[in-house]
Amino acid sequence: MKELGDYLRKVRISNGVSITEACEDLNFSTSQLENIEMGNVKAFKDVYELRNYVNNYAKYLGLDADTIVDEFNGFLFQHTSKISLDDIREAQNKKEELMNDKKVKSPYTLEYKEKVSLWPVFYITLIVFFLSLIIYLVLSNMNKVPERTDELYNIVEKESIYEFTY
Repeated sequence: MKELGDYLRKVRISNGVSITEACEDLNFSTSQLENIEMGNVKAFKDVYELRNYVNNYAKYLGLDADTIVDEFNGFLFQHTSKISLDDIREAQNKKEELMNDKKVKSPYTLEYKEKVSLWPVFYITLIVFFLSLIIYLVLSNMNKVPERTDELYNIVEKESIYEFTY
């Protein structure tokens, strides 16, 4: 890429175009154009974006853009052929994760999950409540001593009072 950048810089200088003039005409920042001419690929986030910049720059300089882009693609092939398959797969996985996060959410693309009915939980809770209430009432009445309700209760009390008075 450095050779391609040097070539583009030489053509620009031979055409008598300053770097600031080229940046203004192409709507590039000065740093972008300088990085292209230095062959600094790492300054760009995306190589496809860089390829578009190189293509536009070659057209601006009056060069055969297809030939320049082919040179750039050759550089990309040499560069990417040195990347291991694991790195490529990892990059693809990261890209898929990003794409999943950026999915368009509309009523037509939403994935609906099956709704879980809460009625069985309500019924089970209700049954447990009533069973526990019945058990509580039965147990509380089993150990209770019945109150004295005999008619002689008052009489027995009065007799005991009389016994003490003799």
